[in-house]
Order: sequence, then structure tokens, then C-alpha cells
Amino acid sequence: MVVLLLCPCLVGGGWFLLASRDGDDPAPRAVASASPTENGPTGNAPTEPTVEPTTDEPTPTPTRAEQIVRGDCVVNDGTASDADLRKVPCGPNTYEVLLRIPASTNGDRCKSLAPESNANYVHDNSVDLFDYVLCLRKRS
Repeated sequence: MVVLLLCPCLVGGGWFLLASRDGDDPAPRAVASASPTENGPTGNAPTEPTVEPTTDEPTPTPTRAEQIVRGDCVVNDGTASDADLRKVPCGPNTYEVLLRIPASTNGDRCKSLAPESNANYVHDNSVDLFDYVLCLRKRS
């Protein structure tokens, strides 16, 4: 009876677990019970999902430049030293992406891998795996 006073939560469906548990059984058995108050007024599944904690790292949301791929055209809404690329329809005064080099911050690689490029964009992320270089050609 002392257990009931210390933990009133055992009065419901869980009390029979303690009463029926065999002391010689080394592995405890889990038994789930549903009551109308736990699962909504009708005893059905809860209407709101429960959120369980996770140890996964959050997935970073791609920025505008991270969504740019070969064949896309871009304009720079920033400056030469702090570029802010935006994808646009290809046309005059835009830059066409000739090559995307993943996991690199070496813009000079465009000279050998995409010799027709005349500009590049280097994205340096704190996680090297997310670094990349865009080899660009200015369209006239």
C-alpha cells in the first residue's frame, strides 16, 4: 500500500505489472495498457503526434547558391568580395554555371576543369564536405 501512496500512477494499468511480476525472471516484461484518458476520450490513438527526442543533427536548409547546378544562370546580388548569387533565367549579363566542384574551395581548379570559364564562386562552409566551387562564364 505504501507504493500506491508514493506513485499514484501505478494504480491504473501498471499496478498489475508489479503484482504479477515474477521475482526470478531476470528480464522485465513491458505491457502496454490503454485508458480513455491517455489516448483521447474514445480510447483511440492520440490525435496529436508525440515528438521523441533525437540525436540526429538537423539537416541544413540549402541556401540559394547551394541549389545552383550546372547549366543554371545566376546574377550576383552582393559584391565581388561578398557574393550573393541568385538563380535567374539565362540571358545577357548573367553568369552560366559551367561546372560545380564539390568539397573544394580552390577556385583555380576552374582554369583546368572548365577552361571556358571566366569567373568563379567559392563557397567555404565550416564543414568541408559542404564546400564547393562554381565555375562561371559571363554571358553577353
